[in-house]
Amino acid sequence: MNDHPVIARIRLNPHSRDVQRDLRDATQMHRTVMRMVPDNLGDAPRQQVGLLYRLEETDTFSTLLVQAAQLDPARLPTGYGQTDVKSLAPMFTALCKGLGVRYRIVLNPAKRERLPLGEKGKGGRIVPLSGADADQWWLRRATEAGLDLHVLTPTSMEPARPRGQDAPRMRHSLIRYDGTATVTDPHALQNAVIHGIGRGKPYGAGLLIPPHTTTADDDTDEEHSERRDVCMVRLWDPKAGVLPAGVNYAKGEG
Repeated sequence: MNDHPVIARIRLNPHSRDVQRDLRDATQMHRTVMRMVPDNLGDAPRQQVGLLYRLEETDTFSTLLVQAAQLDPARLPTGYGQTDVKSLAPMFTALCKGLGVRYRIVLNPAKRERLPLGEKGKGGRIVPLSGADADQWWLRRATEAGLDLHVLTPTSMEPARPRGQDAPRMRHSLIRYDGTATVTDPHALQNAVIHGIGRGKPYGAGLLIPPHTTTADDDTDEEHSERRDVCMVRLWDPKAGVLPAGVNYAKGEG
């Protein structure tokens, strides 16, 4: 397998019945993206190959980002979408302490419920977090991942509802966070990018990669977006104080 993961950017074909099925069913989406990894990976193939994915949707099209140690888009259903695959090695090379980055991540913030002392040893149920509790959860995880957050903007997403006879009955609450940060530990950040963050990874959570790189002279026209390289970072000057809309934790707001 590759020394660094690769990421596939798949612009989905809205006329494909396979795509239409997968957009309705998180379990089927997971099965489809797993078709791109090698066979015979044992009992935990997703973990073995480090597969993570995220769905990006706009009013005009949907894009699926899939990251793993090895991907073969030719194994996707015929007519599933247009695919571009790139290595993340250049991104990892660029990471350094003090680097300003823009990030995007979809998360399933949750905690395990504490049980009374009399039930010690038993596992409490998983409780989804929302609002300020979810924000604080992400702040803690981001710090562990080598990021000092300056801005976070939460957006509630449609919950992932696994379907099928063998699928778990619980739904996975999803929140997307966009913002800016400074890299404090490049090694920890690389590890977080490779392994993902939090729960819900089989259902589109945990991938710390924005949809594409942007630069100051990027054209925002959607027909030009296909030419943008996939990367985690867009550089910005932490000293400039120019930040997008959201909660500015660097100034103590929120």
